[in-house]
Amino acid sequence: MVQKIGALWFQLLSYLRPIDGIPPLLARLYLTPVMLQAGYTKLVGFDNTVSWFESMGMPLPVVSVALVALSEFVGGILLLIGWLTRLVCIPLMIAMLVAAFAVHGENGWLTLSDGNSWLANERVIEAQEKKREIRRLMREHGDYRWLTSNGSMTILNNGMQLAITYFLFLLILLFTGGGRYTSLDYWLGNWLKPRLGAS
Repeated sequence: MVQKIGALWFQLLSYLRPIDGIPPLLARLYLTPVMLQAGYTKLVGFDNTVSWFESMGMPLPVVSVALVALSEFVGGILLLIGWLTRLVCIPLMIAMLVAAFAVHGENGWLTLSDGNSWLANERVIEAQEKKREIRRLMREHGDYRWLTSNGSMTILNNGMQLAITYFLFLLILLFTGGGRYTSLDYWLGNWLKPRLGAS
């Protein structure tokens, strides 16, 4: 019985092997617009971003913004095509850790102020009364149905949840690479190996 289960398991793995480049591809496609937008926003609003970095006490704010913005923007492009995937993950992972702990850390874990979450901190709990008051004002002085027709009203908590999620995606890509058959890394690697005498 154990032998049969083992054989079935290895057979399943053999079916998955030819398509094992799809998960890294999906991770790259998920991260690409996130990184491109983050880098683009910093580049377009460079002076404002430098002022923001200064206000947080970041060292060498001009250099820091330039490095982060270029890492995110250029990194987003490289993730899209799957070129230098492992290498580009390193500065992006550092940026995500800094964002998580230096920028969002004091806000706790949650991105949104969800008072029902077991992860809700004092800041999130305090936001619930403010949400109730905002809703009351919206109902009293506005067309509440129209104002919430695209989704319910919430307060952004701006916690570290998304930055850590992006970090984990990047960490996975650091280990898997861009993906077999789905990345430029794979095709260039196959072309270069025989020319460099690598096995």
